[in-house]
Amino acid sequence: MTQQHDEGARQDDERRRVSGELADRLTTYGVRLSGTEDAEELLAMLEAIDRFGAAVEARGGDLMMDEGPGGHTTEPDDRHFALPMRADDESVPHYVERLARATDEVRRHPRRAD
Repeated sequence: MTQQHDEGARQDDERRRVSGELADRLTTYGVRLSGTEDAEELLAMLEAIDRFGAAVEARGGDLMMDEGPGGHTTEPDDRHFALPMRADDESVPHYVERLARATDEVRRHPRRAD
């Protein structure tokens, strides 16, 4: 029984570690977290942000140039390339869906001339 308990504790520790790393990455983008998100939800948001960033880069933009500190953009190079922020009360599925729509908009946006 102790061996199963130890294995469960190790898995819990690993889940907490991974969740912490995902949360840290999301906060660098200025994404608001409630602290109740599980690892799968954190990963879903991060993957949606990665797809958005890839679409921005494919159109000649730079997500980091269009994102200010803490996710606050005062004057983005192109408003279409600014990462949509998550509302305080917004569910993870709704935010991921909103990111998907924003990603589609970026993909249809004319490529930036350098």
